[in-house]
Amino acid sequence: MTDLRAWLPRGVDAISAWQDRYGAFSPHPSLQVSDEALADAFGRLVERLHDNYPFGHPRYVGQMLKPPHPAAVLGYTTAMLINPNNHALDGGPATAQMEKEVVARIAAMFGLPQHLGHLTSSGTIANLEALWVARESHPGKSIAYSADAHYTHSRMCGVLGIEGIAVRTDAAGRMDLDHLDEVLATGRVGTVVATVGTTGLGALDPVAGITARARAAGARVHVDTAYGGFFALVADGSADGVAQAPYAAIAEVDSVVVDPHKHGLQPYGCGTVLFSDPSVGRFYGHDSPYTYFSSDELHLGEISLECSRAGAAAAALWLTLEVLPLSDAGLGQVLRAGRRGALEWAALLEGSDSLAAYQAPELDIVTYLPRRDTMSAVDASSEALFHAAAAGDPTEQIHLATYTVSGDALAARGHRVHADAPAARILRSTVMKPESATYVPEIHARLEHLARDL
Repeated sequence: MTDLRAWLPRGVDAISAWQDRYGAFSPHPSLQVSDEALADAFGRLVERLHDNYPFGHPRYVGQMLKPPHPAAVLGYTTAMLINPNNHALDGGPATAQMEKEVVARIAAMFGLPQHLGHLTSSGTIANLEALWVARESHPGKSIAYSADAHYTHSRMCGVLGIEGIAVRTDAAGRMDLDHLDEVLATGRVGTVVATVGTTGLGALDPVAGITARARAAGARVHVDTAYGGFFALVADGSADGVAQAPYAAIAEVDSVVVDPHKHGLQPYGCGTVLFSDPSVGRFYGHDSPYTYFSSDELHLGEISLECSRAGAAAAALWLTLEVLPLSDAGLGQVLRAGRRGALEWAALLEGSDSLAAYQAPELDIVTYLPRRDTMSAVDASSEALFHAAAAGDPTEQIHLATYTVSGDALAARGHRVHADAPAARILRSTVMKPESATYVPEIHARLEHLARDL
C-alpha cells in the first residue's frame, strides 16, 4: 500500500512552490497559533478520534464504511491546500476540468452515449437533484420506487412536495414488476426509480423490465446505483462478476446516481448525478453575475442545485482513476475481490448448522441469521451475536451490522420461523474492502463458534 507519510509532504512542497511564484507573504497575525497550542489541541483530537470503529480493518464488515484510497487522500489534501471551489471556473479552473473528465469516464462506464452531469456532495444530494429534474419534467406526477429503495427517495419526495409510491419487492428484494404494472396503471406516476444495489441486501432491480413498462406509461426512469454502480465494471455474469442485464440497461434510462465515496474509494463528499438528455439543463436556469466572468465555457454551477463544492473532491477522484482506471483490470479487480469474498461466505453459510444465509448475495453484501425456530429467538440471538463478535480482544473483534426483516420476508425465502413477533433483526455484512475477502473463513468460523455458544 502506498505510504502516505512519504507522499503527503510532496503535496505540501509542490503547492508551496507553486504559491511562491506569486510572491512570498506573511500570514496575518490573527491566524497565528503557537506550536504548543496546536500540539495540545492536536493531541486531544487524535485521542477523541479513537472513539471510532476500525473501519479500515478486514474484520470490520458492518456498515458501508472504509478509508479512501491513498491516491484519493493525496489528491484531496494537495488540492485542498489551494481550496478550489468547483461552483464556477473562476473558483477552480483546474479541478473543474478534472471534474468534467471524471464525470465523462463514469458516464462511459454506464454506456451513456451523451450526458449532462457533475459531482455532488453526496448520493443523497445527487438523488435529490435527479428527483427535482423528474418533478420539473413531469409536474404534478408521482415518483415510484421499490419498497427496499434507500429511504432518501421517500424523504426527498417530501422535500420536493411530490407523492412517493413504494412498489412491493419480490423474494429476492427486487422491485415486483406485477405491482409496478398496477402502480403505473393509475396514470399518476411520472418517474420510476430503479435501484441497482439496494443498501440493505445489494439487490438489483430489473432495470430493462422497469424501463419498458415506464416508457409504455409515458414515465421517466431514474437509476439509483449509489452503492452498486461501479460493479458495472464486472457486470459480465462470470464466476466472480455480477449480473450483466441490470447494468446493460442503464444506458437506456433518463438519469443515474453513483457514489464514488463507496466503491470508488473516495472520501466523503463525492457523489455523482448524470442525465442522458443534456437538455434538462434548461431547468436550472440560474446565473451569478459576480462569478461567471472568466470564460464562456459551461460552468458546473450552471447545472447544479448546489453552489460551493469542493474542487478537492474532483482532484481526489481524478488522481485515483489515473492509477486505478474504470476498467476490469483497474478498479474492477477491487470489486471482484469483494465479490469472491461474498460468494465464499455464502457457500460457508450453506454448510453451517448454526447460521443460515438469508438470501444469495447479488453484489458483496451477505445477510444471514442464527438458526432459530421463532422470530423473537432470531432477533435475540442476532443481537447477542452482534455484541459478542465485537467484544473482547481487539485483535479478534468482528464488527457486523443488523438488518430488520418481516416474517413474510423470511417465509418468502424459505425460512421456517414461527412469527411470534412482527419483525426480527438478522445480521448483515459488507465485504467491500478487498482485504476482507481473505478473512472470510476466519470471520465465519468465529461467528459460527459464537452462535453455537449462544
